[in-house]
Amino acid sequence: MNESPNHPNRQTASYLSRRLAAAGLRPVTRFGQNFLIDLNLVDLIARTAEMTKDDVVLEIGTGAGSLTSRLADAAGAVLTVEIDKNLHQLASEELAYRSNVLLLQGDALRNKNSLRADIMDHIRDARSRLGDNARFGLVANLPYNVATPIISNLLHESPSPDFIVVTIQKELADRMVASPGTKDYGALSVWVQSVCRANIVRILSPKVFWPRPKVDSAIIRLDAEPKRRAEIPDLVYFHQTVRALFFHRRKFLRSVVISAMKGRLEKVQVDEILASLGHGEKSRTEELSVSQIQALVEALRQAESLESRL
Repeated sequence: MNESPNHPNRQTASYLSRRLAAAGLRPVTRFGQNFLIDLNLVDLIARTAEMTKDDVVLEIGTGAGSLTSRLADAAGAVLTVEIDKNLHQLASEELAYRSNVLLLQGDALRNKNSLRADIMDHIRDARSRLGDNARFGLVANLPYNVATPIISNLLHESPSPDFIVVTIQKELADRMVASPGTKDYGALSVWVQSVCRANIVRILSPKVFWPRPKVDSAIIRLDAEPKRRAEIPDLVYFHQTVRALFFHRRKFLRSVVISAMKGRLEKVQVDEILASLGHGEKSRTEELSVSQIQALVEALRQAESLESRL
């Protein structure tokens, strides 16, 4: 494996503390900086992604470049984004010899509902250069404070990721793989499982990070399911409506749907839709399977579309 003179692959706590101290830096809490210092786990993330030289990989949170180096070894092209100007400069020095790595400095999010536009421009450009077989993946030790919007928004993008392998809070990973009727089941569960297969790879204790977070983490892998995705006619409508259905998760389904459709559908129309789908007065959103929620949202979309044409 190639290494720079500064050995970015040796991201131990002692190495990082010395390297940052020498540059007059320290981890910034508001950026969610928790460096993964167990090198076996850094390797596990890279191996789990199963990258090839046909792949374009996006990394959010370059850090000191340890994972970036492994991505560059395996993938055809790597786009890595770091919000911290000082860390970006440090990583730029560490990765200067990596010809297939492009480093961007700044926030990966334009706002909570979208990525900054140039990220996907770079991804599309790299894919076109790599050829027809090029896949797109997100592989990262994601900063906790942006993990949900990064993943949720990427699933809307074109192209959307073929695979995602990320380190996130265990609580968030649990929500992504949750089943109906459980405490973790919600809008994120439905959104992710409607377009992906989701599997937790490994649970990580706080001690494998520096500084140590206060919660457990998890490595999770998501694999795109194009057939599932194709069954949703309007992804934006679907995502927004699912979020609205879970906004008051403890209420009965009827009152939640009436509230979500206020000004768009009449109560009698909502009742007809729920009856046609077999949902009784005591039904709750959190009890519905992903496929049942998909059917409900599509029925609402069609009814609303018909209403707008009348």
